[in-house]
Amino acid sequence: MKLTIVSPERILFQGDAESVTVPGTKGEFEVLNQHAPIISSLKAGKLSYQSSEKQTINILGGFIEVANNEVSVCVEVE
Repeated sequence: MKLTIVSPERILFQGDAESVTVPGTKGEFEVLNQHAPIISSLKAGKLSYQSSEKQTINILGGFIEVANNEVSVCVEVE
C-alpha cells in the first residue's frame, strides 16, 4: 500500500509499506493491505510502519486517513 506521513514542517515518509500501527484516540490499531476506509484522530505515542525495515516515530497527535489502499497520516512530532 502507499503510505505518506507528513508533519507541518516536512514529509517524514513517502513510499510503499506493508503495515502501519498508530495510537488511535480509542486505542492502538494496525492498517494492513486492502484495509477498509477509515478516518481517525491520533493521540501521543508511537507510530510504526514496516517498509524495507521497521521504523518508529514518536508523535504528539494527528490524523490518519485510509482509502483505496492509500494511507495518509498527518502528525505533530516531538
